[in-house]
Amino acid sequence: MNKSPITSLDPDDWVAFRQQSHRMMDDMLDYLEQIRQRPVWQDIPEATRAKYSESLPREAISIAAAHQRFMEEVLPYSAGNSHPGFMGWVQGGGTPVGMLAEMLAAGLNANVGGRNQMPVEVERQIVRWMRELFSFPETASGVFVTGTSMANLMSVLIARTAALGKDVRQTGLCSDQIRLVAYTSVEAHGCVAQAMDLSGLGKQALRRIPANAQHQMDIASLKAAIAADRAAGLHPFFIAGTAGTVDVGAVDDLHALAALAKAEQLWFHIDGAYGALGMMSDKVRPLLRGIENADSIAFDFHKWGQVPYDAGFLLVRDSSKHMDAFAAPVAYLRREARGIAGGSPWPCDFGPDLSRSFRALKTWFTLQVYGTEKLGQMISHTCELAQSICSAVQAHPELELLAPVALNIVCFRYRGQPSAQLTGHESDRLNQEIVFELHESGVAAPSTTIVDGRLAIRAAIVNHRTSEDDIQRMLAAVIASGRRLSSR
Repeated sequence: MNKSPITSLDPDDWVAFRQQSHRMMDDMLDYLEQIRQRPVWQDIPEATRAKYSESLPREAISIAAAHQRFMEEVLPYSAGNSHPGFMGWVQGGGTPVGMLAEMLAAGLNANVGGRNQMPVEVERQIVRWMRELFSFPETASGVFVTGTSMANLMSVLIARTAALGKDVRQTGLCSDQIRLVAYTSVEAHGCVAQAMDLSGLGKQALRRIPANAQHQMDIASLKAAIAADRAAGLHPFFIAGTAGTVDVGAVDDLHALAALAKAEQLWFHIDGAYGALGMMSDKVRPLLRGIENADSIAFDFHKWGQVPYDAGFLLVRDSSKHMDAFAAPVAYLRREARGIAGGSPWPCDFGPDLSRSFRALKTWFTLQVYGTEKLGQMISHTCELAQSICSAVQAHPELELLAPVALNIVCFRYRGQPSAQLTGHESDRLNQEIVFELHESGVAAPSTTIVDGRLAIRAAIVNHRTSEDDIQRMLAAVIASGRRLSSR
């Protein structure tokens, strides 16, 4: 009689596997410890890229061989957001603590969609802490998601269900229903418009309100838009304010928006992707006055919170309205009073995902190990570094500041020496080339954006590893590159 093949995927030799595991962990700790000795970014060689067109593997290789491929072909060619010179996009740098917590979560392999288990309790602990941080009531609920783009979509769905009633989940959006319209700033992230699209309401139902000189949503224009829509027989239902705009880091007047939303009986949501966690900082907290009055807040622990990707979060003031939009009881998810199927409500009652990773653990470790005081000091420091860039730009005759610096994002450009300053498209092309050169040199990695019709070099200081030396190195590289390119 033939024996069945052994199908377990556990190691045949646990001792050898343990040695290889330690080697892999040490390599990543070495990577983080020595990251300043690496370039921020380097382009992928074509020969390396070509290897990733290979066919689906049928035969096994050793974990040591796979690890070697990772070290040679993957690790050197990431976008570089762990590096202190990465200033291009609002991405956190991660921490060794978060890395180890992610390993623990992967080893446990918990599905945190629900059931009576401690990983769910850890997520509930984070919900309680976020209620405390944002002064939300005990009725508030929260849930981990991939990121703020998903959380913004979920907030639109919750507000839509609150406006139209739970039947909309059965009947869908009908042509004879009231027509919902929403409002956000022209400075808001594109995912707000995408949320209107994916919710079925459509991008045309989103009013993009002009911004003032501080790049905040203009309150008078918002009031006028709401009045005009009501007069046209439409049904305003949702305002999305922003705490840390994507281009320049502006914070809308959240207090005024909250008051207007209350007066107009609209759902007040805040896209606080990175800015909301400024509540941990004594310097940033005053700028967020009014956030405590929101109906929902979307934010990412993987940005200013430095938790490894991904760890987005949605906090909702009224848990019953939150559940109305997502809870979907079915027989195979029956809740019991005892056993593993206890512990209702489950996280899956507050979002679309039933299969959910243990994102809460790396967040729990980060908050426990560092504490909000130290995290707040780190957030304040990134804002201080942004002000340092601002001062240096304003003091240098060859540089120009393009927007006020509210938090940690600085938009500026190289304008040339006073005797030969460039204008228009020529200047835009020059500054784009400067950023290309900085990326390819590996010295620093800012990004570009458009501010008032002009291409800007955008430095977003999010990484906890970034120092004043990194700032000065980036500015020196911008000036040197600008001089060399403009002399051509």
